[in-house]
Amino acid sequence: MINLIGTYEGKADAKGRLLLSAALKKQLSPILQEGFVLKRSLFQPCLELYPMDEWNILMAEVNKLNRFVKKNNDFIRRFTAGVKIVELDASGRLLVPKDLQVFAGISKNIVLSSAVNIIEIWDKDRYELAIDDGSGDTADLAEEVMGNANNNNGIS
Repeated sequence: MINLIGTYEGKADAKGRLLLSAALKKQLSPILQEGFVLKRSLFQPCLELYPMDEWNILMAEVNKLNRFVKKNNDFIRRFTAGVKIVELDASGRLLVPKDLQVFAGISKNIVLSSAVNIIEIWDKDRYELAIDDGSGDTADLAEEVMGNANNNNGIS
């Protein structure tokens, strides 16, 4: 399991290629050759970049769902909509397919934000809106999600 750290700003070129920052590439260096899976986020207007090992772990869980249950089948279809296998080119760029660029509103300025074991790829303006949107209730959210009496990890 990989734990990624950092938020990095960058630019997408006219073809939708993103240059990963040196700091991010360094964190990913042990797994760069394995490739990645790029998909739409379920909850935000951004993309999620999964290292192949992380994607395989997630797919092992999804594959346990009974496809003869309609909700499961619908979820799998929606979850995997637009999924693409991607790799970095020789220059360290990642090509975002056009349909995924449109979904995430990526045109020029982008943000690559670590989300524990994946990287979220955002249009910069949309990222700023998403961060600012919930700024008033971050403490309440943290308490609700991480403040459970059974969660005694000492996170502060």
